[in-house]
Amino acid sequence: MTTPQSDAADGGAAEGGPDEGGRSTRGRWTDLVAALSFVLLAFWVTARFWLDPRAGVRDNLSDQAQFQWMMAHGARVVTEFAYPFTTDRMNVPDGVNLMANTSVLSISLPMTPVTVLFGPRWSFLLFLTLGMAATGIAWYLLLSRVLAVGRGPAWLGAGFCAFAPAMVSHANAHPNIVGQFVVPLLVWRTLRLAEPGRWLRNGVLLGLVIVWQAFLNLEILLMTAIGLGVVVVALAVARPGLRRAARPFCAGLGVAAVVSGALLAYPLSVQFFGPGAYQGLSPLIRGYRTDLASFVAWSRESLAGDARGSVWLAKNATEENAFFGWPLVVLVVALVWWLRRNVVVLALAGVGLLFALFSLGREVRLDGHDTGVPGPWAALENLPILHSVVPTRWSLALTPIVGILLALGAEHVRGLVRRHPAARPQLRFATATVLTMALLPILPTPLPAVRLEPVPAFVTSGAWRPYVEGGRSVVTLPLPDTTYPEPLRWSAETRLDMPLARGYFLYPDTRPGKGRIALFTAPPRPTSDFFTQIRKTDAVPPITPSTRVAALDDLRYWRAGAVILDPRLPQAAALRRGMTALTGIRPTPTGGVWLWDVRPLTG
Repeated sequence: MTTPQSDAADGGAAEGGPDEGGRSTRGRWTDLVAALSFVLLAFWVTARFWLDPRAGVRDNLSDQAQFQWMMAHGARVVTEFAYPFTTDRMNVPDGVNLMANTSVLSISLPMTPVTVLFGPRWSFLLFLTLGMAATGIAWYLLLSRVLAVGRGPAWLGAGFCAFAPAMVSHANAHPNIVGQFVVPLLVWRTLRLAEPGRWLRNGVLLGLVIVWQAFLNLEILLMTAIGLGVVVVALAVARPGLRRAARPFCAGLGVAAVVSGALLAYPLSVQFFGPGAYQGLSPLIRGYRTDLASFVAWSRESLAGDARGSVWLAKNATEENAFFGWPLVVLVVALVWWLRRNVVVLALAGVGLLFALFSLGREVRLDGHDTGVPGPWAALENLPILHSVVPTRWSLALTPIVGILLALGAEHVRGLVRRHPAARPQLRFATATVLTMALLPILPTPLPAVRLEPVPAFVTSGAWRPYVEGGRSVVTLPLPDTTYPEPLRWSAETRLDMPLARGYFLYPDTRPGKGRIALFTAPPRPTSDFFTQIRKTDAVPPITPSTRVAALDDLRYWRAGAVILDPRLPQAAALRRGMTALTGIRPTPTGGVWLWDVRPLTG
């Protein structure tokens, strides 16, 4: 598809020669070393979490707690035959639409043994670490086996695809994004559609891979589909000889659409039309866009970067999607110009430019300042499906594009070295110098960690069980949301046997005039707002008879059996005074929490 197949990197004679066995053995050892390097690098990035069992992802504790909860849900589906697409274990009594959230069922289900035996923290960490390693291995196999790139260039490109700054940024508790090992499979199975006589088999296999990715991350699936579509069309236009494969390709594509559509029809109907379905993201999240200056900046998790140098260029540490550094940007532009006769290179460059423009959002931002220049995304952001895409993540899709371009460029140099042996030292020195300048500054550093507080004994001992009998829930103070996710971690440790009121998830804003846009928790209620205000101010707001009536109504709505408070919270004293004043019940210290038994109030 791109460059001629060559085994020169392996040494030895041509196929069938006396050194064929030696070449094959050396090639297998090279593959093994490449795979091992990706595994070691993944453990390097996540090293602090493996070395300390009490460590958490410092820059994204919320998503870590949520994914641990999701891993526990997957185990519950397998062990208790729970319904996979919605849950009543969080946000009692309304539940949560897990298809409209990051349920990662394609990973949480097969990892059930790890979750059951070792706990959700370890299955989450294994998912995060091996997901990165598997992404590098999958890209390496695609580049070296399918795209006819030598093993050295394939290792270079695959390493970038798996460990670029954007991927390391999302390793801050986004395992569903860094685990992109299905994307190379999608590319491989799409290319195989052109194989004559196997349209049915190839179509079925592609359809199954699509389903696998759909239950991992739909954003990545959408971006991959668009990118593949542009490259395939470019190839069909530029290479008339490939049009002979149009019939099996289209037939296989149709089969893939039927297979994936049939398998995903019901889950997607739950996602878009089931209880808890929302209509797009909030304006705040749609404002997550790529700053133009970030393309040439250093990521905080790279060798040359730090948080102080990039904090105003990204919304948070997990969304540094376009931090390539200026040397790599220069190198990529030079590669596109140098390889401009290659239609795949031009198609990739076109897709990359399109995605980069989309990532700018509705208004272009430069070095932390709005420019007033509208971005092309402004015309698209309200369309169905697209209204649920975070704009800045379009620039995340540049990572595999740059990785492939690096591999193609290195393969081109490899060909020059073979054809011009006299210039071999100069070519190798120049290539090593350029790659060092471009890639050394963005090498990843271990992710920062923070010490997590132990789960209270009230939770680990099961002392909460009598309070949730009869369909009741546990209410935590403050109620869980994106700023206080700890209760999700507690519930995950109980294998979701401890149901929670409210939580951290995407849920429609059902208040009048809000248009059912997604919130990061359930719509606010008077009592949840009451305790949120205490947490912000560390002071108890005035309490009136109507406040007490609203609190009783909310506790009954949540089917509360117990209210618990972690005394380690900075605002614990004010929260305890507020709850006691609302209910007239004095709390009991037990199992590392303050406990209010509200069953007499809620009936």
